[in-house]
Amino acid sequence: MSTSALYNDQGGAEAAVEAGQESTPTSSSTGAAFGLFSADFKKNEDLKEMLENNKESLKLEAMKRVVGLIAKGKNASELFPAVVKNVASKNIELKKLVYVYLVRYAEEQQDLALLSISTFQRALKDPNQFIRASALRVLSSIRVTIIVPIMMLAIKEAASDLSPYVRKTSAHAIQKLYSLDPDQKEQLIEVIEKLLKDKSTLVAGSVVMAFEEVCPDRIDLIHKNYRKLCNLLVDVEEWGQVVIISMLTRYARTQFTSPWKEGAVFDENNEKTFYESDSEEKKVEDKPYVMDPDHRLLLRNTKPLLQSRNTAVVMSVAQLYWHLAPKHEVSIVTKSLVRLLRSHREVQYVVLQNIATMSIQRKGMFEPYMKSFYVRSTDATHIKTLKLEILTNLANEANISTILREFQTYVKSQDKAFAAATIQAIGRCATNISEVTDTCLNGLVLLLSNRDETVVAESVVVIKKLLQTQPTQHSEIIKHMAKLFDNITVPMARASILWLMGEYCERVPKIAPDVLRKMAKSFTAEEDIVKLQIVNLAAKLYLTNSKQTKLLTQYILNLGKYDQNYDIRDRTRFIRQLIVPNERSGALNKYARRILLAPKPAPVLESTFKDRDRFQLGTLSHSLNIKATGYQELSDWPAVAPDQSVRNVEVIEPVKEWAPLVGKAKKPKSDDKFYSDDEEEKEEEEEEESDSSGSEDSSSSDESGSDSEEESSAESEKSSSDSGKSSGESEKSSSESESEQKKKKKTKKVPPKKSKPTAADSDSDENGNGPIGQASSSSAESSSDSESDSEDESDSDLPTPQKKSDVKSKPKVEVKSKKEVSLLDLDDCKKLLFKKACEWQVTAPSFGPVKTYELLHHMTGKGLSAKYHFPRQPCLYQPSMVAVQVILTNSSDHSLEEIHIGARSPASLNIHCFNTIERLEPEASVTVSMGIDFSDSTQAANFQLCTKEDQFSVSIQPAVGELLMPSTMTEQDFCQEQENSQIF
Repeated sequence: MSTSALYNDQGGAEAAVEAGQESTPTSSSTGAAFGLFSADFKKNEDLKEMLENNKESLKLEAMKRVVGLIAKGKNASELFPAVVKNVASKNIELKKLVYVYLVRYAEEQQDLALLSISTFQRALKDPNQFIRASALRVLSSIRVTIIVPIMMLAIKEAASDLSPYVRKTSAHAIQKLYSLDPDQKEQLIEVIEKLLKDKSTLVAGSVVMAFEEVCPDRIDLIHKNYRKLCNLLVDVEEWGQVVIISMLTRYARTQFTSPWKEGAVFDENNEKTFYESDSEEKKVEDKPYVMDPDHRLLLRNTKPLLQSRNTAVVMSVAQLYWHLAPKHEVSIVTKSLVRLLRSHREVQYVVLQNIATMSIQRKGMFEPYMKSFYVRSTDATHIKTLKLEILTNLANEANISTILREFQTYVKSQDKAFAAATIQAIGRCATNISEVTDTCLNGLVLLLSNRDETVVAESVVVIKKLLQTQPTQHSEIIKHMAKLFDNITVPMARASILWLMGEYCERVPKIAPDVLRKMAKSFTAEEDIVKLQIVNLAAKLYLTNSKQTKLLTQYILNLGKYDQNYDIRDRTRFIRQLIVPNERSGALNKYARRILLAPKPAPVLESTFKDRDRFQLGTLSHSLNIKATGYQELSDWPAVAPDQSVRNVEVIEPVKEWAPLVGKAKKPKSDDKFYSDDEEEKEEEEEEESDSSGSEDSSSSDESGSDSEEESSAESEKSSSDSGKSSGESEKSSSESESEQKKKKKTKKVPPKKSKPTAADSDSDENGNGPIGQASSSSAESSSDSESDSEDESDSDLPTPQKKSDVKSKPKVEVKSKKEVSLLDLDDCKKLLFKKACEWQVTAPSFGPVKTYELLHHMTGKGLSAKYHFPRQPCLYQPSMVAVQVILTNSSDHSLEEIHIGARSPASLNIHCFNTIERLEPEASVTVSMGIDFSDSTQAANFQLCTKEDQFSVSIQPAVGELLMPSTMTEQDFCQEQENSQIF
């Protein structure tokens, strides 16, 4: 009575709270009786006081006890009003426990839960991801249709949350909302489609479960995510793996052709077949089977999961291989399934059921592990029966002697049900393997003298079935069974012997009438099944030996006519009209012998698991052998595989915009020789580098030969002049910076202060942040120049502005080795370029949409979110600055004041700040412009975005292409620029 007396004493609750232990029950019988009826009331009252206390520690302790009560299965719903008051607590631990309670009782106490719905909505924006997730979980547990729109908005917002845990919870909420209001299916499918694109392993399993619940027929949602799911499978949590594997099994059966075709030749790696397909015409039947790469991807990525510690995962992979893999590959799951037999009996039961189904079709899979299916004395009866089933399925001419010796031991088992099942197994072995039929039959006859009635009865039933296969050879066995008839009491066994007597009465003409005489005496005391066989025996003997049995038959028919069971009465009337000729019987009497004594086909002893392969392995329907609610049947393999291109995903790599040039792979420029001008133009269009200038293409193609030759010479020079460099990495960064600097000189208005090369500038090349000093040796200059040219060529993947600057910088290579340039010459050149750049016409970019980047997330910014993009227009503030537009949004429920730019890092960073925004209302947005001088570098500009109360550190990092200015030139200007650039 420790539970009922938990809070009996007056001070017991306080003591229990402080000490964390249960109070002891009172010793008096009166107290015990009082505690029996009123302890729950007192306990709940005490917990209510603790929950309403001002002390956080008491509230926390009370919630721990309440959750403990729920875990024990006790009813704590009376505390709902007291618990829900603490939902707005600032204590994170307390709030988590409150949400655990609310998830349990929100459905029961819907009215009270609705009063706190505004608190749940606020909690959806809590900085703590666990609170956000718990709030969504509680909200989805309130089963009231009136809040469906609120739940839908919460799910959509949570689906875009930064935390994968919250996104996972949103996937769980989808299923709850769908069960509450199926009309929301279309909107939920949109959320599922979005979550399916999520790359987090935490979300994958949950969203696939939501997909299976809401729209399992929408296979088109899986196409683009198929390969991602296959690759993520190993890292998903275990129960997510089970769901994903089950879904992918169904998907694969609809998208790939069958690998089980008769005579199929696996020719996955045979390239000859691929190349000869155009030249040689082959018949469709002779065409070798080539497995789809996506089909192979699924099999390859699930194979490691056979080593999982979770038995459900191993079972899922096993059923996937059974239903999808080529027949010669299925055997790899055998060892893993046998390993699961060392687990708990519940696991063994399910695994053995599946092995029993598999062993019927493919005995060779489990035959090497036959000893693993030997019965142990500690096994439960249902486990023993399944092992017996598998051993019977595995029996063949080679191992039957071993199995029968094992069965001899099982027959002596104290478990009567198991012994009876063993006798049935012996009968199946005798039927399936003709070599041991006589041996099994003789062994079963010996069992007829067993002391145990169950064993004897089962033996009689099995012998009856075996005798039907060879009735002429075993009349002695029938006589032996007739002698044992009086000692057998089991109704089924007595009925079997009577049936044998009637079926083969002509072979035992002396014994059958005597058995009928005995049965006439005890007719009224027999079971119904025995009475029916007595009536049948009487009818058959009347037709074959009417002299001896005519009176007995009439007597038995009269007894049956007034029997209490209507089946026996109906059978008696039918037999009387059939065998006794009279005026009413008509022509039917002529066919009585043909009807009653017709030869009957021998029964086929089959496994009870023979028909279970119509269900998918590992499912509830397979275990129960009936179609369960929610079961989805596996479709047949398609005759022709659907288009596999639907699974192709366009890989968008935005990283290239941000990646610095250092360490990029260089493309071999000798490939340019293979293409004409038209082909090169087409190639550029395919790469989405939309250059409309035809002269640029002709220029680049005309100089491709000299470029490649010059590059080879420059590479040889570089290898001989590496002594001037500290390392290969610094050489790459210096050459990259130099090439970038030259491009900027031709395309931007460079301020004079940047054009003066100094010793400090030459030192800055190590980090690639500043101009490269030109005072190095001529060999190093030639080396770095040639390398920068090759870098220009390798950057063809970058956006168009850089492509144009690449074209302008290409002619440098031609004359580079012919002419040395001093610092003064370069300075003069800069002035010339600056003057020329002023004459060029700056144009708006036309190669694609502007990309927006996130500067500050609303969770980090306490409601303030910021996004930015580069308008790619000349900056109005200073020529050396890059224009940046920032979109500020107030996502909070209160106004934000004095939004401005704060400290910057480094302090020398030149930024033109936007004017201070005095006030930004909730849900309002404003777009402001900034100018940032990146000093011709891709290093990030770090600064603080401030409000009146807070400061947030942010950074803007430009891609290389954002530093360049798009411009349009005539062909004459371009040729002039080529001549001017030769001095480099």
